[in-house]
Amino acid sequence: MFISRLFIISGVLFLTLIHSNQTLAEISTGTWALAAPAPTQRTEVAATAIEGRIYVVGGFNKPNLRNALKFAISNDVEVYDTASDSWSTTTPLPEGRHHAGIASLNGLLYVVGGFTQSFMSIWHAIPTVYQYNPATKEWRELAPMPTARGALGVAVYQNRLYAIGGYDGKYNSGAVEIFDPQTNTWSSGASMPTPRDHLAVATAGSRIYAIGGRPDLDYHHNMGTVEEYDPLTNQWRPRTNLPTPRSGITAGVINDWIYVIGGESGDGTFNTNEAYHPGTDQWRTMTPMPTARHGLGSAVADGRLYVISGGPTPGGSFSQVNEVFTPPAVE
Repeated sequence: MFISRLFIISGVLFLTLIHSNQTLAEISTGTWALAAPAPTQRTEVAATAIEGRIYVVGGFNKPNLRNALKFAISNDVEVYDTASDSWSTTTPLPEGRHHAGIASLNGLLYVVGGFTQSFMSIWHAIPTVYQYNPATKEWRELAPMPTARGALGVAVYQNRLYAIGGYDGKYNSGAVEIFDPQTNTWSSGASMPTPRDHLAVATAGSRIYAIGGRPDLDYHHNMGTVEEYDPLTNQWRPRTNLPTPRSGITAGVINDWIYVIGGESGDGTFNTNEAYHPGTDQWRTMTPMPTARHGLGSAVADGRLYVISGGPTPGGSFSQVNEVFTPPAVE
C-alpha cells in the first residue's frame, strides 16, 4: 500500500513538474492575447502610439465597389484605446497612401512618405510629410523629404525623425534623412550600407537599427541584414543577422529588446517573433504570433506590443486582427 501511494505521489509530482516547465518556457518567451479587432480589414498599414492610444493609418482597404477607383488605397485613421479595448475613427489622412513611415514625437503623429496612385500605378513614391495633432484632430503638411520613397522605416532619436531606406519607384534607397520638427527642416546622414525596402527600423538606447527587408520589392529574396547607426558619430556598422530572413515585418522595443514580428516570402507569411538584444548582439526566439501576417502595424503601450491588421497570405490579403504580445520579465 505504501509503495502504491509512493508511485501515485511520484506520478503527480512528475506531471506537475512537466506542466511547470512548460509554463516557465512560455513565460520565458512571452505570451500573446487577443484584443478587440480593428473596425476594417487592411494591410500595409502604419501604426504608432500616443498616450495609450494606437493610431493605425493608411494602407490598403479590402477592395469593394466604393474604393475600386482608388485601387483600395486607404486614408483611414482608426484609433485603438488600450485601456478600454475599444476602437474609434478620427480625421482621415489628407491623401490615401500605403507603405508609409510613421512615428510619434512629443504628443504628435508624423506620417512620412509612402506610395500612392499615379495613373494606373499604385507604386508612385512620394516625399510628403503630414503631422497630426490629437488635441485638434487636424492634419497639416510639413516640409517634404528630400528623397521620395515608400516601404521605408522611421525612427525617433533626440527629438528628430530618421527616415531610412525604402524604394523610390525605380531603385532601393539607402538614404538617411533627418527631420527636425522644431525648424521644419531636413538634413542628411550617412547612407545605410545595404539599401532595401520593407525593412524594420527601431531605436534602442542611443542607436538606430535597420533590420531585414528585401531588394526591389521582391519578397522572394528576403534579407536577414542588421545594421546599426550611431546618430552621434553618423556611422554604420554590421550586427548579427536576423535569424529568419524576412520582409514586410514590424518591430517594437520593450526593455531594450527589439521584437521583430511577422513578414512574408514566396512560400507564405511568417508568425515568427525574434528578439534582439543590442547590448549582447544576440537574438532569441520568442513565442510565435498566433496569426501569421505581413504588412502589419505595431506599437508599444504599457510594456506590451500591439500587432494590428496585415495580410495573412503573401501579396494582397487583409485582416483586422489585433494581437498583444507581453514579453517575459526583464532578465
